[in-house]
Amino acid sequence: MQTTQELGSLVASRRKELKLKQTELARRAGLTPESLSRLERGHLAEFGVRKLMSLLAVLGMELQVVETGTTGNLDELRKEHSGT
Repeated sequence: MQTTQELGSLVASRRKELKLKQTELARRAGLTPESLSRLERGHLAEFGVRKLMSLLAVLGMELQVVETGTTGNLDELRKEHSGT
């Protein structure tokens, strides 16, 4: 994942998978609903690490840092995650 748009899309997909509304996820993660909405749409250029870690924790996800080029693209990762 290399862009905020990809991150936002992944967050939105996971939120929907968990059947959470944006307002509920934002509340649980300590974010404003506006910040979460902007992140999901890829319109938030800056997003702090603490906010990201909190958001991922609520979604049951974790951040993994790897060297560029050692993983597939977002579509490949989604396929791998869904088991297809």
